[in-house]
Amino acid sequence: MKNEKLRIKNSAAAVVLCKLFCASLFFILHSSLFITASAQNYTGNLGMFDRRTLHYGIQVGYTQSKFDLAYSEDDSLRQTLQGVTSYYAPGFHIAVIGDLRLGNWFNLRLLPGVTLVTRTLGYSWEEGYIATHRLAERSRNVESVYGDIPIEIKFRAVRWQNFRPYLTAGASYGFDFASLRKNRNQTNQAIVRLQPHDLRYTMGVGFDVFLRYVKFAIEFKMAFGLFDLKVADPDIYIRSFDKLKSRTFMLSFTFEG
Repeated sequence: MKNEKLRIKNSAAAVVLCKLFCASLFFILHSSLFITASAQNYTGNLGMFDRRTLHYGIQVGYTQSKFDLAYSEDDSLRQTLQGVTSYYAPGFHIAVIGDLRLGNWFNLRLLPGVTLVTRTLGYSWEEGYIATHRLAERSRNVESVYGDIPIEIKFRAVRWQNFRPYLTAGASYGFDFASLRKNRNQTNQAIVRLQPHDLRYTMGVGFDVFLRYVKFAIEFKMAFGLFDLKVADPDIYIRSFDKLKSRTFMLSFTFEG
């Protein structure tokens, strides 16, 4: 019952995140067309900011992360395990920003930082297995501390007064400092180990707000892992899936000066 509630909650969260991302993308594109058609000769705050060749900033963000996984094709598992699912769990991100102007519309951004990630795996056991293994775990948390090096292209729409929407796309390399070398923890339980290296592609939407002294931005971003992160282990909690790939949604706030 608990797993079923988590599955429903996770599905609802995924739908909300997807709708939010799509709505933000539509809003950026729609507002860009409107701004282009109705732009005025208005300088506003920090009128020359986007003409600077190089500037720096800081980014902090709230994340929701899960695994994209493939359930094992091992037929012997189906006698004990109905399935395994990954649920979104919260995290935190902080990074510094180096922004290089490439022209009137594009910027190249480097955002090295640290991301604290927790991802949850939920297990659905067969009733017969639960009857004989009452201590079987229904969920496990997998924690990671990533050192990230994202590189992105930022497309800036037409500025309207102190507001400017934008789109981003890029790639991010991450190294998991919390990846574990041993198979067991202090209580002799198996640990879901991960490969330390991950490569992701990213897509984001946001808008810049030009304040009196700094440029502030709110950004929504999705990151999709390309590498299989699973480390093979004979433990049933680990061999119940064949592949693990990362997926992260990020809501971030940036301050650039």
